[in-house]
Amino acid sequence: MKKCSKPAHDALTELNITPLLDLAFVLLVIFIITTIPPVKDVELKLPKATKHEKDPPHKANYIIVEANGNLWLNKAKVSIQELQATLLALRENDPDLNVLVRGDAQTKYKQIRAVLDACQSVNIPKVDLMTQPERKP
Repeated sequence: MKKCSKPAHDALTELNITPLLDLAFVLLVIFIITTIPPVKDVELKLPKATKHEKDPPHKANYIIVEANGNLWLNKAKVSIQELQATLLALRENDPDLNVLVRGDAQTKYKQIRAVLDACQSVNIPKVDLMTQPERKP
């Protein structure tokens, strides 16, 4: 009488999936590690510019924001409300209005944001921030 109910060669015909699962998990871990973006804290130093300077547009209007908060539009001192009203009048006369915003490096971002909001509220299509290129010693 036989002690084993199955023949010995049947064990070789079954598929052992343990190594395949190990390989699948290793590939999954490698995929996850390579696709996660690195998270780093980056210090921002603004404003900086590239070496290539843009030519100003032909009919440019300049808004100057001083460090103390004073606003100038085309060499005339204005408040934020006057700036918005003047920009609206200029926009009605010229639908393709160009505005260049020049801010002092020490100007608070809140003041620049107020100027950009005023430009956006009167639908000025072309607003650009001016910077000065860095000089290498």
